[in-house]
Amino acid sequence: MSKADSLVIIYLCTISVVTVVFTVYDKLAAKLDMWRIPENYLMSLGFFGGALAEYIVMRLIRHKTQHKKFMLGLPFMIILHLVVLIVYLFLTDNH
Repeated sequence: MSKADSLVIIYLCTISVVTVVFTVYDKLAAKLDMWRIPENYLMSLGFFGGALAEYIVMRLIRHKTQHKKFMLGLPFMIILHLVVLIVYLFLTDNH
């Protein structure tokens, strides 16, 4: 595994953890009538690599599951991320 591969894995793990924390916080804030995370911010976290983690957590905690923006947008981002990953793996394959 190259250093670049390691950095990609570290980045994806980090953005996923951050996304989960913000998603869970937003769910708790909704219940407690506190300041909420803007939807565009949550979508941006998904776009920048946290879509899979965000989608799974939203389904598990039943947060924003009635919002088509999230339930269609996040799976689309997951597919986009998979395509980017496949292209990355294909372009960096040294065999």
